[in-house]
Amino acid sequence: MSPVNTIPGSAEAAGAQPAGRRALSGAPLTALGLLAAFAPVAMDLYLPAFPQLVVDLHTSGGPVQLTMTAFLAGGCIGQFLFGPLSDRFGRRTPLLIGCVIAVVASIAAAMATSIGLLIAARLVQGLMGAAGMVIGRAVIADRARGAEAARGFTLVMLVNGVVPVIAPLLGSLLLAVGSWRVPMWFIVVVSLTALVLTIALVPESMPPRRRAGIRAARAASPEAGPRLGSRRFVAHAVCFVFSFSTLMAYISGSSFLYQSVMGFSSLQYGLLFGANALVLTAASTYSARAVREYGPGRLLSIGLALTIIGAAGMLAIVLSGIPTRWILIPLAIAVGSCGFNLGNSTSLAMSAVPGASGRASALLGGFQFAMAAVVSSVLGALEGRGALPVAGIMVVTGAIAALARVAGATAPFDGTARAWPPHPANR
Repeated sequence: MSPVNTIPGSAEAAGAQPAGRRALSGAPLTALGLLAAFAPVAMDLYLPAFPQLVVDLHTSGGPVQLTMTAFLAGGCIGQFLFGPLSDRFGRRTPLLIGCVIAVVASIAAAMATSIGLLIAARLVQGLMGAAGMVIGRAVIADRARGAEAARGFTLVMLVNGVVPVIAPLLGSLLLAVGSWRVPMWFIVVVSLTALVLTIALVPESMPPRRRAGIRAARAASPEAGPRLGSRRFVAHAVCFVFSFSTLMAYISGSSFLYQSVMGFSSLQYGLLFGANALVLTAASTYSARAVREYGPGRLLSIGLALTIIGAAGMLAIVLSGIPTRWILIPLAIAVGSCGFNLGNSTSLAMSAVPGASGRASALLGGFQFAMAAVVSSVLGALEGRGALPVAGIMVVTGAIAALARVAGATAPFDGTARAWPPHPANR
């Protein structure tokens, strides 16, 4: 794979598929998808084991909850650590270092004999596990542009949307055959598999020659370099973060919403959760196929319109007093729309700053983790107020994402855009 410098006037700058680069194939995407899966698997797989952790480690619910908080904090910090490192030193070395230490931390978590050791292991696990998420996005941005990049991001973002839905169910099945350590050892297997696939399938996408070319272009014309404060990047980054927050509101509030508010059994809850996962999967798969024909911008706009329709429909049903089970229809629309939103907004944000993919990916992932924590906290504080908190948050986050999309689509061509003009399909 020949290196291509990102300089004004190049085909890469124009948003076309860069010359000399192979399109993203199934094998590298599989590895990148597993890297993206590590964080949601490690986050959610052991949730059903919380009561066992309290008994086995002789602690209480608060410290056990800290194991999740530590992982989220590590994941947020790790995004900002590995993004700039990968821009400076290349993608492969920081990625491999992160994967190796994540395996070690996962083993430590599975073997922890006290809650303090488990919290420490989870902090390191989240910190190092962030390498796969942030650098994986940067690798896609390095190797593809336009519709091809949007396809890659959509397929990888599909993992981020579906895995949190199925991980607790898988964790429950694993607990049926052993203690809380069984899900933890499963996380070790996932991290080790991700490391092996990374070594075998993920090449260096930011070689020294290309890094030197980008630095030389910035030194010669600093005003032409990619700016993370550009309106096009910021708008689509906000769009991504709040689109993910819409999905997070559903995931965080679903158990209370389905069982306490709508009165479904735990089995029915699992089936409904799985049905929405299928809707999300179908929408993501269609988006990945259709992006080559319609472009990421158009599909993102369609997805956000569906988000507003679904979330507004939920809120209208809640406020009108109609039986809450009718929420299932607009809820499925809102959840499915994320299949159009996440990958395409990521592609549009990353394409706005092609010379700073690592730092851009860090910002996306860091604020994604931060907003996920905020949404979960707000829903926890408002628990007991029926379906209104979930519907209200989804309306607000969906509206902010839609407004950000409008701002990004109408952004003028500033200095960044003149140096790296986006492909028309990216608008």
